[in-house]
Amino acid sequence: MTELRIDFAACDGHGACTDLLPDLLVADDWGFPAVRGGGRRAVVPDGLLARAREAERLCPVLALRLGSSRG
Repeated sequence: MTELRIDFAACDGHGACTDLLPDLLVADDWGFPAVRGGGRRAVVPDGLLARAREAERLCPVLALRLGSSRG
């Protein structure tokens, strides 16, 4: 499985990730991403992997990282 991790210290709240991944992420009141269900990580379903890669690529401050989930 692939996880999307958010580095909240790096995030500036640009919003591209929440626009691309509304099934996984929502914007808080200040425009910062929040994982639906809470936490800093979201398991990315196979059907959303391409959009998650695009969100990672488009993040201007490199606050998103895709990686393998830990068992």
